Amino acid sequence: MEIIKTSPQSLAKANTILKKGGVIICPTDTVYGFLADATNKKAVEKIYKIKKRPKGKPLPVFVSGITMARQLAVVDARAAKQFKKHWPGAYTFVLKRKTSNSTNSTAVDFVELHGVGKDTIALRVPKNTFLQKLLKKMGRPLVQTSVNLAGQEPLNSIADIATTFGKNRLIDLMIDGGRAKNAKSSKILDLITRHLTIIR
Repeated sequence: MEIIKTSPQSLAKANTILKKGGVIICPTDTVYGFLADATNKKAVEKIYKIKKRPKGKPLPVFVSGITMARQLAVVDARAAKQFKKHWPGAYTFVLKRKTSNSTNSTAVDFVELHGVGKDTIALRVPKNTFLQKLLKKMGRPLVQTSVNLAGQEPLNSIADIATTFGKNRLIDLMIDGGRAKNAKSSKILDLITRHLTIIR
């Protein structure tokens, strides 16, 4: 696993790796995260193997903004209001997933995703400059999950991450953004239920 600092060069490299089906470790506005192209089944499967995560457990998804969120989920007025209030930021929203036969879906905007729920999807727009640039450059949603083995606490220092995952050949690149400053997982809110429900 190669480790490089955040820079225009590392942004270009991360973009290339992700588009080729690779997995990277990247700082976010909360904890460090594993990232992979959500539209690439093999790439998503790598994250499950790396984390030893149960395959039936869906992964949250990073999107570049509300436009991309609308391509993946059913977004009503209440959801749009929450997006504008909390995005970009440390809020993940659970929504009804848009499918190819959804009444408000078209063949143009429907995207086939992997590693997410069958009927629901958890979306977030992160407040991290490097990650925002990467999402816009990619033009695709990215599955994301904290850097740790399933069931363990997230790793927030470069040294700890390198010790645990440095020899894992399924990880192609780590972006070194220093120690995670706000090392708390995002808040998760369910927007499917009638009343706004806090999951975490």
